[in-house]
Amino acid sequence: MADLPRSRSTVLAEDALLGLLLPFWQLVIGAFVLFVVVVSVGRLARRGRSRMTTALLVTAAAIAGFAVVGVLLQG
Repeated sequence: MADLPRSRSTVLAEDALLGLLLPFWQLVIGAFVLFVVVVSVGRLARRGRSRMTTALLVTAAAIAGFAVVGVLLQG
């Protein structure tokens, strides 16, 4: 019996369980990222306009870099 392949229903059940858990963790991570962004924008706004411009450029570069890495790792 150990040589028998797993049935399709077992695989679907595992995918369904992972599908239920995955959005929850994405929500937790998204909430944490949003909190950090709000706190950091507040600190930057208190420091002045020139720091905001530099921070926006650095942030844009980081977002573009993460997007490129994500596309490269996806394939």
